[in-house]
Amino acid sequence: QVQLVESGGGLVQPGGSLTLSCAASGSIFKRNAMGWFRQVPGKQRELVASITSGGRTDYVDSVKGRFTISRDNAKNMVFLQMNGLKPEDTAVYYCNARDVVVDNWGQGTQVTVSS
Repeated sequence: QVQLVESGGGLVQPGGSLTLSCAASGSIFKRNAMGWFRQVPGKQRELVASITSGGRTDYVDSVKGRFTISRDNAKNMVFLQMNGLKPEDTAVYYCNARDVVVDNWGQGTQVTVSS
């Protein structure tokens, strides 16, 4: 089963930047689009960015122009560069397959945007 490990979160001021990293089992990268999801208490996880195996990206409107998703298939990693962070970006961020998620979610990484 694919293992997912997120890292890179932290506490930043509004307008700051963070880069999140996701390490995953290699086989998923051969055929699956990957996504970054975020979740706040009491709400479902929200897909905020995705990237196909061929490198095509998509973003939820609220993060367009601020977040950039990328992947390195040789390293079996997915990244999320987050710029211009806003308090409403505060959430636990997770990576997973975009279309059919792997059951065993990682622990996620906490992003807190506050002054």
